[in-house]
Amino acid sequence: MIRIFDITSKDLLQLLRDRKTFLFLLIMPIAFTVLFGFSFGAFNKVGTDLRLPVAFLDQDQSRISKSLHDQLAASEIIRLEEFRGATQTYLENQVASEKLAAAIIVPAGYSHEVLGGKSSKLILFTDTSSTAGMSVESETLSASIRLKNAVQTARIMVQMTANGGSFDYVYDKALSNWQDPPISVTETTASAIKQQDTRIQSLAHTSPGMMLQFAIAGLLTSAEIIVIERKSRCLQRLLTTATARVHILLGHYLAILTLIFCQFLLLISFGQLVLHVNYLSAPGATLLVAFCAAVCVAALGLLIGVLAKTQEQGNIFALILMFLLAGMGGSWVPLEVTGATFRSIGHLSPIAWAMDGFQNISIRGLGIESVVTPSAALLGYAMLFFALATWRFSRAELKP
Repeated sequence: MIRIFDITSKDLLQLLRDRKTFLFLLIMPIAFTVLFGFSFGAFNKVGTDLRLPVAFLDQDQSRISKSLHDQLAASEIIRLEEFRGATQTYLENQVASEKLAAAIIVPAGYSHEVLGGKSSKLILFTDTSSTAGMSVESETLSASIRLKNAVQTARIMVQMTANGGSFDYVYDKALSNWQDPPISVTETTASAIKQQDTRIQSLAHTSPGMMLQFAIAGLLTSAEIIVIERKSRCLQRLLTTATARVHILLGHYLAILTLIFCQFLLLISFGQLVLHVNYLSAPGATLLVAFCAAVCVAALGLLIGVLAKTQEQGNIFALILMFLLAGMGGSWVPLEVTGATFRSIGHLSPIAWAMDGFQNISIRGLGIESVVTPSAALLGYAMLFFALATWRFSRAELKP
């Protein structure tokens, strides 16, 4: 055991002296987490209005046109911006230059046509081939239909009432009923799943994704140690002692495992304290996933070190595996948004299982029972990688 720990301490000392260790294990994952966070809007200010900007020009200046304005202003999709005195050409140019998602113009005489039950038309400038344009068109059409239905309801009620009734009262009542319809759909979330700010959810994916990706990238330096030992014939001299080959492997493995697990602890702390990712909703589960992921990645690093014959070859192996496993495993894009086929293929990567574990905790608010399967899968991959490394190392020609 002493020989194993001697090799481990020697490797750790060598790794900590290398600047690339800190670059790949700490600086790069933090930098890319922040970068991806900005890309996905995770650092947008709270309260920022994300609705589509739409110009509203009222040339009718009637009660009906003002009701239409109020209906559209209450929309959760579009944000009205007033352009008093603007011309149609000016608004059309604003939409064409993409400064506005659309422009709605209420022409003069619009209320007269609506009240008379005639065909009435609004002027809408937008790109109907785009998602934003289609959304504005749909929202405008819905508001105008509600308005016309309210007018028609008021007219019918006035005609049916013996004393004539009040058109304004029925009209206002019909419009207000749209705000509180008799039938509504209510979305509820199970108490086991905690609702979070979408910004935090974005970081809850990016933070573990970059942490796992650059843990594999960090194997560049870890795997180099075994290659350098073999090239400098230090490994061959070590074999002249009573140290068994399996002890040599375990010593190197423990060094890589210690380094990666410490990296995970530091990045999890950064994610919890700085990015407010909810890792500590179940601290035991988080530690279990982090440890199993470190065990798996360390075994992969050991395998790379044993297989690589030169430092350049080791670097290529590590980079290829980083891009392949991280891309397949959902480090960049959540596997939930992909099809079922790609999701199944993605789980051939151990990264996907680690992402499942971390997201079950930080996004879905689940406990330790939710990470048992991902942790078992990671340990299975670790045993496979370690067995392959042991088999390859035992067959390697290392003459003292």
